[in-house]
Amino acid sequence: MAVLNTGTNGDRAPDALTVLDVEQGSPTYGQLVGRLDMPGIGDELHHFGWSACSSALCPWAPHPHVERRYLLVPGLRSSQIHAVDVKDDPRSPKIVNVIEAEEIARKTGYSRPHTIHCGPDGIYVSALGNPEGDGPGGIFLLDHDDRRRGPAQG
Repeated sequence: MAVLNTGTNGDRAPDALTVLDVEQGSPTYGQLVGRLDMPGIGDELHHFGWSACSSALCPWAPHPHVERRYLLVPGLRSSQIHAVDVKDDPRSPKIVNVIEAEEIARKTGYSRPHTIHCGPDGIYVSALGNPEGDGPGGIFLLDHDDRRRGPAQG
């Protein structure tokens, strides 16, 4: 679950992801069992999603062997995308990469990533605007395999 810090009480703390135990019969069922604070303040975490979904896992898809391991978590106000590894210890997720706002803007012409949705060709990201803070947003595509190639506009 996303925990947003709006700073309304004067506190300046980062947003966080929390982990809720949903395994029925577990002694910690229904309790928060983990927390991951974001590295910066003011992200406004939004609609995050998996690095892979069923459409990407089909044997005839362009990337049939990607792994559903990472949550991709956009920060609406920071314009960053955080890659969070949840495989090794789901109760203690770890940030393994941050795609910075400047890189997204340079490679796509967009800012304010809003929603992550995986698909057979890659990871679709809707963005609400451009780096200047106006103008229409759009959709860009993140590659499953090689971040160095960067997002391709779609």
